Amino acid sequence: MKKINVFSKLQLLGKSLMLPIAVLPVAALLLRFGSPDMLNLSFVKSAGNAVFANLSVLFAIGIAFGIAHSNHGAAALAGAISYFVIEAGAKSINGDIKMGVFSGIIAGIVAGNCYNKFKDIKVPEWLGFFGGRRFVPIISALFSVIISGILGYVFPIVQKALDTFGMWMTKSGEFGLFIYGFLQRLLIPFGLHHVLNSIVRFMFGEYTDPAGKVFIGDQVRFFAGDPTAGIYMAGAFIVMMFGLPGAAFAIYKCAKTTRQKEIVGVLISVALTSFLTGITEPIEFLFIFSAPILFVLHSIYMGLAYAVTNYFGILHGFGFSAGLIDYILNFKLATKPLLILPIGVGFFFLYYFTFSFLIKKMNYPTLGRESEDSNTVEEIKNTDENSKINCFIEALGGKDNFITADSCITRLRLDLKDRTIIDEEMLKSLGAKGVMKPGQTSVQVILGTSAERIANGIKEKLR
Repeated sequence: MKKINVFSKLQLLGKSLMLPIAVLPVAALLLRFGSPDMLNLSFVKSAGNAVFANLSVLFAIGIAFGIAHSNHGAAALAGAISYFVIEAGAKSINGDIKMGVFSGIIAGIVAGNCYNKFKDIKVPEWLGFFGGRRFVPIISALFSVIISGILGYVFPIVQKALDTFGMWMTKSGEFGLFIYGFLQRLLIPFGLHHVLNSIVRFMFGEYTDPAGKVFIGDQVRFFAGDPTAGIYMAGAFIVMMFGLPGAAFAIYKCAKTTRQKEIVGVLISVALTSFLTGITEPIEFLFIFSAPILFVLHSIYMGLAYAVTNYFGILHGFGFSAGLIDYILNFKLATKPLLILPIGVGFFFLYYFTFSFLIKKMNYPTLGRESEDSNTVEEIKNTDENSKINCFIEALGGKDNFITADSCITRLRLDLKDRTIIDEEMLKSLGAKGVMKPGQTSVQVILGTSAERIANGIKEKLR
């Protein structure tokens, strides 16, 4: 039971991380367009830089907001207060502490959980003004004082461990990066890849710019101008722009000839999504469940891509994800970015030939190869959005079966009273690419970029 609870908490943290991370593409755009090599507008560049310089407090606010029941704003305020208390308290003990987004993550977790625990607290009548949600920032600050005292003495040890791990991954070269890329993909079905990415992109490495500002994390340092940053992002361009479209082509060629016309639109859509934007889950969930060995192979190829880019000294970065848009936008900040193109073509064919071989050899029921009575790709059409949301609620067991409903970029994240009564076939007919059941009550429905819209519609009807 404890393991399941810990796993569910990690999933919730992973989902909550997406809110502050979602602002990074805008910040990256402002930084690039304001740079001297583009529009040369210092005020635009400063606006983008302000986001990266204040990531820690944004993490505190976003995580607290994401963890809190009903995503209440009182939790967000408590998150900001907790962050300021933790940072000031810890640094008063040890002025050399540089926690980066770690302090923001801790503050967000504290504030979000304090909101859930104390939002309805009753206090004596003479203290009535401080009851309920007003009590949340107060108790969050008190807990944060204690935490700041602990971190003041403990975090230097954590910081040293993180630095050691980061140095090991860097110094071990291709092997360390292979492990990172492999785990980054392997954690996707569980929604925990955001946690790993946040550690690497926002807590590894340190860079001081000419103005004396300190930036921590591979992604943050890349946009701050660190010429050594981008090691933990470059490999993703190869897989997202070339590898996964190769996988989509293999699935198409292996489909029954009578169904190729039916599925070609779906495959072009998911391949272009991966190529242009770097959003990969819609295509990955086409084979995660139907052909899990392909997903393991895909994870290996991701690790290999990171190893290859490191071997050739390629450095590149992204504000959102490793698609063509970020590839072009950040081209001038990159090192040897042109090498990504020929290597990417090689990975396209690597994915295509190995996926084609295994799909046929193992007779995997990938898209277009299902049994005749399968309706995996059949979607409910000619229905309005309201009717479709009602169908989702019905497929998930009805309104009374919901505990919570939320989403990240590509999936519904739900807590249900009874997971056994959900209709997975109906969900597939509504466009679901797969259904995950990672915890006792947790259910994740992989939809693609429509997930947030559907989740908001469900929440509105549940109210």
